[in-house]
Amino acid sequence: MSIIGQSVPRLDALGKVTGQAQYPGDISLPNQAYLKILFAGRPHAVIRSIDTSQAEALPGVIAVFTAKDMPVNEYGLIMPDQPVLCGPGSAKPYTDHVRFEGDQVALVVAESEEIATRGRDLIRVVYEDLPILSDPVQAMQPESPRLHPERDSNVFCHYRIRKGDVEAAFAAADVIIEGEYRTPYQEHAFLQPEAGVSYMDEQGRVTVIVAGQWTHEDQEQIAHALGLPLEQVRVIYPAIGGAFGGREDMSVQIVLALAAWRLAQRGTPRPVKIVWSREESIVGHHKRHPYLIRAKWGARRDGKLLAAQMELIADAGGYAYTSTKVLGNATLMCTGPYEIPNVMVDSYAVYTNNVVTGAFRGFGGPQAAFAAETQINRLAQALGLDPVEIRLKNALQEGSLLSVGTPLPKGVSITQVIEQARAASLKWAAEPPPGAPSLRRGVGYAAAFKNVGFSFGAPEQCTAAVTLYGGREIERAVVAHAGADCGQGAHTVMAQMAAEALHLPLERIEMVVSDTAQTSNSGSASASRLTFMAGNSIKGACEQALQKWQAEERPAAATYQYRPPKTTPYDPQTGRAEPNFAYGYVAQAVLLDVDVETGRIFLRQVICADDVGRAVNPQQVQGQIEGAVVQASGYAILENFITQDGRIRTDKLSTYLIPTILDTPEQVESLILEYADPIGPWGARGMGEMPFLPLTPAIIAAVHEATGVWFHEFPLTPERVLRALKP
Repeated sequence: MSIIGQSVPRLDALGKVTGQAQYPGDISLPNQAYLKILFAGRPHAVIRSIDTSQAEALPGVIAVFTAKDMPVNEYGLIMPDQPVLCGPGSAKPYTDHVRFEGDQVALVVAESEEIATRGRDLIRVVYEDLPILSDPVQAMQPESPRLHPERDSNVFCHYRIRKGDVEAAFAAADVIIEGEYRTPYQEHAFLQPEAGVSYMDEQGRVTVIVAGQWTHEDQEQIAHALGLPLEQVRVIYPAIGGAFGGREDMSVQIVLALAAWRLAQRGTPRPVKIVWSREESIVGHHKRHPYLIRAKWGARRDGKLLAAQMELIADAGGYAYTSTKVLGNATLMCTGPYEIPNVMVDSYAVYTNNVVTGAFRGFGGPQAAFAAETQINRLAQALGLDPVEIRLKNALQEGSLLSVGTPLPKGVSITQVIEQARAASLKWAAEPPPGAPSLRRGVGYAAAFKNVGFSFGAPEQCTAAVTLYGGREIERAVVAHAGADCGQGAHTVMAQMAAEALHLPLERIEMVVSDTAQTSNSGSASASRLTFMAGNSIKGACEQALQKWQAEERPAAATYQYRPPKTTPYDPQTGRAEPNFAYGYVAQAVLLDVDVETGRIFLRQVICADDVGRAVNPQQVQGQIEGAVVQASGYAILENFITQDGRIRTDKLSTYLIPTILDTPEQVESLILEYADPIGPWGARGMGEMPFLPLTPAIIAAVHEATGVWFHEFPLTPERVLRALKP
């Protein structure tokens, strides 16, 4: 263990701090043209006609593309339910419908961005507006109009779990707590808005340089929409300025490819570049799902949980994106990291005309944890029990059965993280600072668990290739891996793991990354999976390459595909499943003060106990914990994303506020726990999402202790807090 466990400097650190790193928006190619997109700008309508003549006549406009230029006008990560360009002229029915204001209608390619913008504004579209469905509960009703007329319902996903006898358990319970909880949208607000460059390379491939989370999935969706073989599409990721799930689905990838490809077909090949403004980014890409969660939990007098009944309704917006997978996670996690013998869950993903929603750090876990952890905190209060003790009494153990009727994989550590978080919090002062009579102090606890890797039967694999060069000794090792480094330091960790497996110093490892022409499919940088999956694939490739090296093969090359234990989908009637092959476990304690005169919340200290299995690079783990806590604090307190009748009202960072240095917790204590995962590489678990999950319910519990008020909705802006304190 000479390199794993060391906080080595990141491979990309120097380039990023000096400004030498090239992000997609920084890349310009000779003779490039510029692309602008006409968004629908309305939540629900049918496009009756599109007149591009004025745009095409504008000097400097090279081309205008609409739906009729799309060979296969559909895409979607889970299901192809979204047109690339909305409008008449496609073979697929109903592509002339727009279903949220960020739907893309037309593309203008011009000699400059300014000309492309002017050309876009000259396009004339005749819309026939349709009724707007902005309430998912209303959209569920049989009499509501169908956003996708080919479907028989706006509910496109329904999961159900049935375990034990819930009604009998409630009848036997000494206390029952019911609640209705609402969670908000959240904007990813990554540093770099969507941007990219496309061109035809020397081999005739449509090549797209862009920021994403899964090069090969981008390649597949581009190839499908253009009707091309996979090998005629190449996707390259340069530096990526943040993702958090916001780059899982398509934004500019397909339209960039379309523009470069169509120009080449016309005999005028040009590179094409696009950079979205922040407003375009906020309107044009998906958000975290808002949820309505109805909960009913019952327990004995001693705090033992008997039953949980949950209903979850997720607002998907106009298209599916990753809603089915996000809903799957929320369905599993809505009963918390606890063993409950009787469970009933019904969850729904619903089409509306609101902004589309999809992957975001935690992937349904934060919404579920808010409801589950608030329920158990309220049960503790009703029973007069310590909130930590009630958790320990019910925490999942080795062999415990989940709500889906199957045991967790080995390596369960939720008890340990809860105990460590509490122990670290015992030093906190019980009173707010002197001289602040309007401040009230509170402490709150929450815990959570989260899957590592793809779930519910989704195909899961990760492939790495390693080539060893040298004579008598290995002089260098080239590791080819497609896994995306979105800023989390993944490529550094990959190099560390390769160095460890090959018994080489880190400086002899060369990384070839995130290029479909040079790397095999690695899966996405999501689901807290990349360290786990990439580590196992790199470890396997290194071991095979070493065997060839020892057999005197020069150079020694090996490719290894890692496949974890299989998972299974929910049974349609009972929900029984083997949902995941690995998990991460986390608990948090929060100390805060509430100013009862202004409604402002001051986060003083956050303790995050996170079982990472093995910290490959402890400094990067600490950075992930601190970053997640800050991002989650914005979700809980500050970030008030407003929509009205399907329209976004907070489309700027001046109206949608994210945390600054003045809004972050005064202290974040990262407790990096290392209980090895039995199948993780060197014991490592994924951990990038875990610290996000429990913070909101921990804050809610601390605010309750400080004020006596339970909040069932957030963010806890000063206005919301004051309304509750002074109704």
